[in-house]
Amino acid sequence: MLEAKICGSMSSILIPEKSLIRAARVCSCALWIIGEYCLSASEVESGIATIKQCLGELPFYSVSEEAEATDASKKTPQTNSITISSRRPAILADGTYATQSAASETAFSPPTIVQGSLTSGNLRSLLLTGDFFLAAVVACTLTKLVLRLEEVQPSKVEVNKATTQALLIFVSMLQLGQSPVLPHPIDNDSCDRIVLCIRLLCNTGDEIRKIWLQSCRQSFVKMLSEKQLQETEELKAKAQVSHAQPDDLIDFYHLKSRKGMSQLELEDEVQDDLKRATGEFVKDPDDANKLNRILQLTGFSDPVYAEAYVTVHHYDIVLDITVINRTRETLQNLCLELATMGDLKLVERPQNYTLAPESSKQIKANIKVSSTETGVIFGNIVYETSNVLERTVVVLNDIHIDIMDYISPAVCTDTAFRTMWAEFEWENKVAVNTVIKNEKEFLDHIIKSTNMKCLTAPSALDGECGFLAANLYAKSVFGEDALVNVSIEKQADGKLSGYIRIRSKTQGIALSLGDKITLKQKGGS
Repeated sequence: MLEAKICGSMSSILIPEKSLIRAARVCSCALWIIGEYCLSASEVESGIATIKQCLGELPFYSVSEEAEATDASKKTPQTNSITISSRRPAILADGTYATQSAASETAFSPPTIVQGSLTSGNLRSLLLTGDFFLAAVVACTLTKLVLRLEEVQPSKVEVNKATTQALLIFVSMLQLGQSPVLPHPIDNDSCDRIVLCIRLLCNTGDEIRKIWLQSCRQSFVKMLSEKQLQETEELKAKAQVSHAQPDDLIDFYHLKSRKGMSQLELEDEVQDDLKRATGEFVKDPDDANKLNRILQLTGFSDPVYAEAYVTVHHYDIVLDITVINRTRETLQNLCLELATMGDLKLVERPQNYTLAPESSKQIKANIKVSSTETGVIFGNIVYETSNVLERTVVVLNDIHIDIMDYISPAVCTDTAFRTMWAEFEWENKVAVNTVIKNEKEFLDHIIKSTNMKCLTAPSALDGECGFLAANLYAKSVFGEDALVNVSIEKQADGKLSGYIRIRSKTQGIALSLGDKITLKQKGGS
């Protein structure tokens, strides 16, 4: 009963006298609902009649108009413009004279298209603008209705009549797509879809009917259940985030002690307080991960030992460098000289220190980050001793800033992904070169290595067909979008081949992600 009400209401909206639907996307959804939920004979016949009424009279253009369009295209180059020279000379910028000329062009009006009668609706107007994806949706909807009519209509005459009318509509849409009256021809995907519908109606079978009338709805139900499950998991994940407890201490920013804290550290404290207040602050449960951020800058045999603890904040990098004097002499004018490569900028100037024998010193260096790009920090330690007149230089190991510290998994709709994919101009194409033999395992490895979110549904990745295509998405702390498309195929020898395409609005994130994938895709840590 509910399905009949849905179908009846959508059919009434599509009636062209009301002209309620003007967007092609809304019209496609309405057509899909009619094709899926028209079950009885009266509903199916009403759906077919409504679509025919919205399409109007056939064909969509006449043969005489096509001939006129061809003749106009041939005559256009001959009478393109008429040049009339005036007798009055014109003075140019350099003081010379030139004859002024004017060109009058003759404009030809484009060939007109049969707009149909007053009873035809917006569906015909949308098709005449060149929306052939909507034409493919019309073909699929009519195919479903005709296949269902064969089941619910006992009269074979009515079924054959509906089939013939549908085939005539399909052929008319194909002729419209291949005619010169539209600014662009029909695309290959829509053309193949309409041709497939023609073949199905000419040669129907039980297996084909089962796929079109049952499997499509089962796939839709499965997709809805997966979306509901994903939303439930996201709600559970948000509920598990620990918020501030009622008995927690309240830190007032204006009452805090600012002694020994730089402006950068004060700003980070404010950001952390805001995150705690909004429930976004999550503590790292694994303290062992902090040890991975400690980098050794000098060797154990060097007179000065140095190591750095790298902390990546929102837009800044803080280096907590520990310098140890391993000699029995006092080091004078010890200076930590750093330089950067990439979109990194040092905030503070280096200072000179004095280190007593076998003592240590904590030095902080603040670096500003301006974009999501892999950067390198390099430098040296310079000091003087009382015995040596010249200054001693100890070269430090390079510190590579990982791009993974700036991007995090994010979610967007398929429409937004396709829109950004078409708009972004920077693309980095990486060939697949890995020892992993399983497609799903390779995809999981790429997701883990790039810290991105897989937008492709898990059901679309199930099965063993030898092919895999998935879309990944992430967002940086600077608001930049990173799009990745993974397309792989298993060869006859069991190896994986294909490409990983990266697109972004900026060059830095595309190149850095490509280098990261190239380094990690072989299956290394």
